[in-house]
Amino acid sequence: MVVATAFSAVATVDGKSYQTGSGVALTLIALGTALVLGLVARGLVRARPWSRTPAAMIQVFAIIAGVLLMDGHRPEWGVPTLLLAAGGLVTLFVPASFKALNRER
Repeated sequence: MVVATAFSAVATVDGKSYQTGSGVALTLIALGTALVLGLVARGLVRARPWSRTPAAMIQVFAIIAGVLLMDGHRPEWGVPTLLLAAGGLVTLFVPASFKALNRER
């Protein structure tokens, strides 16, 4: 997402976006998304229970994106997206993850 933010910022500065305002907005949205993804990843690394749901939702959205890429005849992007998202979702639901991410009673 950081790379997408950089590409968006460069395209906006170079005047290649459709409108400058939309290029700036897209860059800010990408930057915000990158920050949120980083926070969720940090929560997972620290085994914080709150991070499981956002991480699972990110994987579900990635699966939807992979299906849309496959539907758009882009298997070179769709297949890796689906494989990585499915792998990420599976790792959230293995017993070790449940043990690490469950709240202590």
